[in-house]
Amino acid sequence: MAQKTRQKSAARAENERLILEAAETVFAEYGYKGATTAMIAGRAGLPKANLHYYFPTKEALYRRVVEDIFNVWLAAADTFDDCDDPVEALTRYISIKMDISRQHPMGSKVWANEILHRAPVIQDYLETTLREWTASRVAIIRRWIDQGRIQPVNPDYLLYMIWATTQHYADFNHQIDTLNGGKPLSDAQFEEAKQTVISTILTGIGARRTHP
Repeated sequence: MAQKTRQKSAARAENERLILEAAETVFAEYGYKGATTAMIAGRAGLPKANLHYYFPTKEALYRRVVEDIFNVWLAAADTFDDCDDPVEALTRYISIKMDISRQHPMGSKVWANEILHRAPVIQDYLETTLREWTASRVAIIRRWIDQGRIQPVNPDYLLYMIWATTQHYADFNHQIDTLNGGKPLSDAQFEEAKQTVISTILTGIGARRTHP
């Protein structure tokens, strides 16, 4: 009995993974309005009825895709809580955000498309979760400024700069690939890009380590 329960649980998790991966791609390519659950089910290789068993509506599935990428981004900013050194915290945050852009480009594009259309589906999410999270990060950056660890800078604009720069590698990866001779950045190239972003931002705000 326990084995059957585990098998059902594993099958459910796998089907959900397939649906979410397919949904990311379809929503990224066609947007919320252009995408259909039939298209997503077809991309996932599952009957449409199976998709609706897990996600009753297209909006429910879309919100899950958007929330998933946002939660991945939120987890990246745990570095602000885990470390009180601005150099280490921001280095880790930017590095993780760059890696997320490389590993989850479709999720990032879904988010970008939603925002470009004035967030018709997730505006409530922006006004609650995102606003509260941003305020908590801003408070930490202000403390670093007050302690003289970084130069005075508007914390909101610093965050916007980090988001724009790191997510560029997901949202505009086709442009980057084209300028890179029609192929994705190699591991070495991506690491160089990451270090360039980190160095430029930390230098720009005069970030100093807490301890020598």
